[in-house]
Amino acid sequence: MADYGGSQHGIARTSRAQAQTADQRKLELDRIEKYRDLENQVRSHHAQGDYSPDVFQLTTRLLRLNPEYYTIWNVRRRSLISGLLSKPSHGSAPSRVSQSSSPSPNTAPPSANLSPSFSAAIQPFHEVPTVGRTGTTADSRDSASPIKEHGEESTENEQQRQQQDLDILVSELRFTIPLLLEAPKCYWIWSHRSWVLQEAIGRLQRAAARRIWEEELGLVSKMLFKDRRNFHAWGYRRHVVDQLEGPTLGGISRVESEFEYTTQMIETDLSNFSAWHGRSKLIPRMLDERGADDEDRKAFLDKELGMINEALNVGPEDQSLWYYHQFLMLNLVSFVGRATIVPTFNLKERITYMSREIEGIKELLEDYNNIKLIYEALLDYTIMLCQLEERQPDTSERADLAVWLQKLRELDPMRNGRWSDVARDYGLQEKITTPAAIKV
Repeated sequence: MADYGGSQHGIARTSRAQAQTADQRKLELDRIEKYRDLENQVRSHHAQGDYSPDVFQLTTRLLRLNPEYYTIWNVRRRSLISGLLSKPSHGSAPSRVSQSSSPSPNTAPPSANLSPSFSAAIQPFHEVPTVGRTGTTADSRDSASPIKEHGEESTENEQQRQQQDLDILVSELRFTIPLLLEAPKCYWIWSHRSWVLQEAIGRLQRAAARRIWEEELGLVSKMLFKDRRNFHAWGYRRHVVDQLEGPTLGGISRVESEFEYTTQMIETDLSNFSAWHGRSKLIPRMLDERGADDEDRKAFLDKELGMINEALNVGPEDQSLWYYHQFLMLNLVSFVGRATIVPTFNLKERITYMSREIEGIKELLEDYNNIKLIYEALLDYTIMLCQLEERQPDTSERADLAVWLQKLRELDPMRNGRWSDVARDYGLQEKITTPAAIKV
């Protein structure tokens, strides 16, 4: 009986491994050669100013291989403008000029292509149809049709133009979805989608353009559900919301829904820095739009402090939580000439709140005495309190500051220079310990 311990079908294991490695290397070299050939083709057409549909299809293939190739995205956009998308007549920018038509929640979808939400299963990208005689997508509308009155013909031509542009723009957005799923932090994909959306504003009626932007917001929500800390997606979401709120798309304020969205994201993940940051930017505007009076604002501040303090009790090592807590505290200190939560708070109220927060943070030391963020907060807020009262730290505060600074030297020796500066600024006498003698 043959011994298969060292070989299989007469081929030694080492030989098979070497053969597989060689085959893999050959496949890799073949892929590189095909990629370079594809790249050279696109660059050659680009150098000649050729942005035909064939070049557009070449960019499709190349970007699927490498979505980080910014130059190819530029070529793709030129191909879209040069032939695939229509050339609007002078002065026709539907979303911008038809300001009198307000969007209705009962408006029917302008195209069957918009009916499936982007939340549905990702559909494979279908190549854009060939270009017709006029430079737009060829279809049955290129065939002969009965003679119509001039006004009727112009209206139908405009509708056809809008439909063709709508189909192409939606197809283009769908093309980028699989790329985003593979490279969700690729800036150039997000940039291209933004360009497509702007083209929708310039080419489509406002109701159709707005629907595309609304579906884009839904897509971003799903991307953030997959990766809650994708700062590219968070920044892009703010851009989409700004456009949806603007007059060009006939929008209304979305501040309440966006604030609720940050709440949901925070409840899912307390460490979501982008959600806390977005929340801090929404609050002043939201309170103004609510017409909140002094009592409403005080109640809101109390609620936010209660939420963040509860979170700090669970995760005091989380820097994103301290960021938001500091935002709330700065509303008590740096309140002149900027939008704040409680602009009418008097000095006594501000001092009361600051003192209460300092005492609450001191209580955290009972359970967490080796977390530097706690000591930093105590240091900063004590100094803020002194600034509010326009005085130097008293004897008790100076003793606390010295202890906290010494602890910070132990926990963060790389920033000893900063701690020395603080000690010098406030005339604190510390027992400075070198890092080698520190016992944590």
